[in-house]
Amino acid sequence: MTIETRNYIAGEWREGAGSIESVNPSDLRDRIGHFAQGSAADLEDALAAARQAQPRWGSAGIQKRHDVLMAIGTELMARAGEIGALLSREEGKPLAEGKGEVYRAGQFFTWFAAEALRLHGDQAESVRPGIEIEVRREPVGVAAIVTPWNFPVATPAWKIAPALAYGNAVVWKPANLTPASAAALATVIARQDMPAGTFNMVLGPGSEVGDRLVGHVGVDAVSFTGSGAVGATIAARTLGNRAKLQMEMGSKNPMLIMDDCDLDLAVAHAANAAFGGTGQKCTAASRLIVHEAIFDAFAERLVAAAEALRVGDALAEGTQMGPVVSAGQLAGNLSYLQKGLAEGAQLLTGGTRLERPTEGYFMAPTVLSGTTNAMVVNREEMFAPITCLIRAENYAEALAIANDTPYGLTAGIMTRSLARATHFRANMRAGCVMVNLPTAGTDYHVPFGGRGQSSFGPREQGRYAAEFFTTVKTSYIAAGAPE
Repeated sequence: MTIETRNYIAGEWREGAGSIESVNPSDLRDRIGHFAQGSAADLEDALAAARQAQPRWGSAGIQKRHDVLMAIGTELMARAGEIGALLSREEGKPLAEGKGEVYRAGQFFTWFAAEALRLHGDQAESVRPGIEIEVRREPVGVAAIVTPWNFPVATPAWKIAPALAYGNAVVWKPANLTPASAAALATVIARQDMPAGTFNMVLGPGSEVGDRLVGHVGVDAVSFTGSGAVGATIAARTLGNRAKLQMEMGSKNPMLIMDDCDLDLAVAHAANAAFGGTGQKCTAASRLIVHEAIFDAFAERLVAAAEALRVGDALAEGTQMGPVVSAGQLAGNLSYLQKGLAEGAQLLTGGTRLERPTEGYFMAPTVLSGTTNAMVVNREEMFAPITCLIRAENYAEALAIANDTPYGLTAGIMTRSLARATHFRANMRAGCVMVNLPTAGTDYHVPFGGRGQSSFGPREQGRYAAEFFTTVKTSYIAAGAPE
């Protein structure tokens, strides 16, 4: 099956200035389709349409917004198998993960559909007699959404859903590595009864479409997920227009493995966090900080777990880890491995490209030992199925190592000690902390985000999304004296 997809602008599917091809990373012979690339003129049209549509969408009423978002979410959940298979074929995550991602995207829309009905204001007494005060939330205006390839349906959903729920118009720039998944989501949204221009999708390279979008005077808010380097550029671009800015920019997530943990559970959760989604998650655990009393036993069991993982075609039954997304990503992964070895790390398992019945970007789950927190593999986000073992003398040293990072997205601890768990939750400098759980895996109805270089601006998801996608208006009314 080959797909041909255009950009969605002002309620119409439009041809682009050119096109790109999407290829299945599990089987390089499989050409998924060709996808239009937007031009500067396309982006200008999308922004103009969004500015024209937003007042009508913002005044459409909360019931209308509820109904539209509920329809989107319901369709996504009903078609999770179909769209999830396309996602796995294009991005490379195992089929169960692809289906689960699409279903979760549907849940974002249905949850925010309900939130559209809960947009309440406040009444306040004035310090001056005869004056009433009303505080209400209103749409920000036009929201620019820029999303990555690793969760090509879920990440856009958790941004687009609240943007629409609170009455904003959207111009979405998806990642070029996963255009088929983006087009599938856009098709579901485009079917709904909204003013033309309320939702727009413009594919194209970040250096052209993305850069122009985030710095445009017609944008009121920018929500971005991606690398720290791109985030820094976006921050500079938005400053001139004073647009609201929300960014999630990566991590270097630690998991502490304490000497009192359930060792089997710790190995299972560490392998899940390190290798789930081929390590291509901002919540992946790439630093495993292990108490020296159990270091050798944990390392031995983790290596066995990594070697037991079934790596293969994302759509094949029984696959537990698929390929990495692209040739460039695979080359980057192997480059990080060489940097680690050059700095003195020891390779316990993995570290190679794997041969499978079909040519693809398969890489063996990789465990490095003998690493220190100063090594580049423990300082920079790799986005790879590579995890590094760091030895710690005790809990205090493990916590200090965990906090020694410019990032702060997620962090975990494996322990049976309530005292350690409580101290960790209070003293780990991260936006999300997990006790006896993988570092990856968050719920859609609570806030998500990090500290330090991991995040900037208000939190995403849950009711905290209103802080970004709405603006607060305070109204003073002179009631006057009754006649």
